[in-house]
Amino acid sequence: MKLRRLVLPAAVLLVLGTACAAEKTAAPPAATGASKIKLGFSAWPGWFPWQVAEEQGLFAKNGVEVELKYFDSYTDSLNALATGNIDANSQTLNDTLASAAGGAKEAVVLVNDNSTGNDQIIARDGVKSLADLKGRTVAAEQGTVDHYLLLLALRKAGLTEADVKFQPLPTDAAAAAFVAGQVDAVGVFAPFTTTALKRPGSATIASSSDFPGAIPDHLVVTKDLVDKDAKAVQALVKTWFDTIAWIGQNKPKAMEIMAKRAGVSVADYESYDKGTTIFTLDQNRTAFASDLPTRAKQISDFLVSSKLVDTAPSLDGLLEPRFVQAVQP
Repeated sequence: MKLRRLVLPAAVLLVLGTACAAEKTAAPPAATGASKIKLGFSAWPGWFPWQVAEEQGLFAKNGVEVELKYFDSYTDSLNALATGNIDANSQTLNDTLASAAGGAKEAVVLVNDNSTGNDQIIARDGVKSLADLKGRTVAAEQGTVDHYLLLLALRKAGLTEADVKFQPLPTDAAAAAFVAGQVDAVGVFAPFTTTALKRPGSATIASSSDFPGAIPDHLVVTKDLVDKDAKAVQALVKTWFDTIAWIGQNKPKAMEIMAKRAGVSVADYESYDKGTTIFTLDQNRTAFASDLPTRAKQISDFLVSSKLVDTAPSLDGLLEPRFVQAVQP
């Protein structure tokens, strides 16, 4: 299973579309009669519920025809949304902001989850704290949210990336290099955390649980879709909450479906599940009302100061709360 949750340089992303305001939807609609919506997702515990939605017919129940597209490469899913080859995608706020900095016209319409431990900085024996990383070799995939987590962790310890020997490697290769003793620490996300921790004496010295809200994951749609078919967007959002409810009532079956899509055992998937906090409807509404605008500004500033993007993206119209507001509990 390959997971790629990136913070891409703005120059990578080319976007087609317009940014007109769509009319407000008063309540969750029925069937739209619109063309099929292409919805992308990739390997992250907070996004596998979409597989449950498809297999249990929950999209159809809400009157929306969806072509669910699974991407082995998360990067490919970001580019597919940015270029209009799909209409919606599950992706991090970091990446959505990077896309916006590159000119993408996208809107966050739903909070899927927050990473609460599944992203980790893992160190060899003898490295007991973040401060101990000074002068050490640390591997992570350049531009990923785990690179971002590393920068946050170093900053917390009063260090910068210049204080370590940063070695950019793809996430799977970074985990392998760590296990082989080629680097002193590594920034990885589940399931590569399991791989990295196989190194004798290794331990997690920082994780996303230390930085609440730093790595939020979302359903992001093109503004073109919002403009053309706001009812379809509403149906996608409603389907998500129906799916979370179905999972709560049918957990063994749901875990089986999600573990199969992930290519791992149910036991492994359950362990990853603990490091991902799925947001309820109330948590979504609270996030859009207070936390997300602040978080988006903080991440935007951090991306610029860390030179992951050239200029801060406009936050105008990026966060679209009306769809979660219109869902009937």
